[in-house]
Amino acid sequence: MTKDEIHRMIRVDQAGEFGATRIYKGQLAVMGDRGPHGQEIAHMAEQEEGHRARFDALMAERGVRPTALQPFWSIAGYALGAGTALLGPEAAMACTAAVEEEIDKHYSEQLDRLEESGEDPELAAMVHEFREEEREHRDAALAAGAERAPAYPLLSGAIRLGCRAAIKLAERI
Repeated sequence: MTKDEIHRMIRVDQAGEFGATRIYKGQLAVMGDRGPHGQEIAHMAEQEEGHRARFDALMAERGVRPTALQPFWSIAGYALGAGTALLGPEAAMACTAAVEEEIDKHYSEQLDRLEESGEDPELAAMVHEFREEEREHRDAALAAGAERAPAYPLLSGAIRLGCRAAIKLAERI
């Protein structure tokens, strides 16, 4: 595994965690932390902030440039969070479930590559830790009624497609 591949992993992961913080900020701006699932969203947001901060530190330590798309992710993430929250608590949870499903797959693929190569045990440990928390977020969102959101299959599919596109773009740009 090359240094460039490792840098792409770190860049895309930081971008994803940044996007997640923006989604939760948008949801909390609409729903507040006292509404249905507000405390759960606030807790998930806090964990995502921790993930982002650790990736920020890793980027600084290793000289990894952030994605040039960060301003776009800021706006898009916030809009996605606020928009799904406006549709209702179940739609906000559907957003979380869809995003976390894609992140679980993404982190699992990265972890497989890192473990296979034996490269970068520090990054592998971070990815493993964060993947487990993302899985908890997905499971909590599903338990909170994500699948009862209006047009759940369409909403979930669109969000998951957007996540896959964002991952590909952030790796390169």
